[in-house]
Amino acid sequence: MLLTSSFAVRLLCFQAKRFRWKSFSKTLLDVPDQDVEEEIHETVVVFLHAEASDEASERRSSVQRQTLKHVKWLANKRGLKNIVLHSFAHLGGQAASPGFTENFMNEIAQRLGETGYSVRQTPFGYFCEWDLSVYGDSLAKVWKEIN
Repeated sequence: MLLTSSFAVRLLCFQAKRFRWKSFSKTLLDVPDQDVEEEIHETVVVFLHAEASDEASERRSSVQRQTLKHVKWLANKRGLKNIVLHSFAHLGGQAASPGFTENFMNEIAQRLGETGYSVRQTPFGYFCEWDLSVYGDSLAKVWKEIN
């Protein structure tokens, strides 16, 4: 029996009329101090949870590619060019290490930016307060697991 490394990403995505976030408190001691408050209109908000039993998984590039396709697909359904990425470790059981998750999110942000999207990220390693105004149709609220 051949055993393979597993790698999964869980996404909770919203097509938002408006999203405002403000840093509230640190969850990781080694991240820089940040006092951030931002707001963006007409955006896809992506709550992302990386889960990995083996963070060096050979599936990483495939999962990354599928994540990009999903986010772009959802943005294009409403013609949105703004994307907000937020690390949300509460979408699964075993979260990947913070460093792995942060690097994965930075890679996603870079790739989206290279294809014409304006990408922002909430402060990594922080709890944030949010104001989220989401469109009403079912496609405006999408959960996806990629593995």
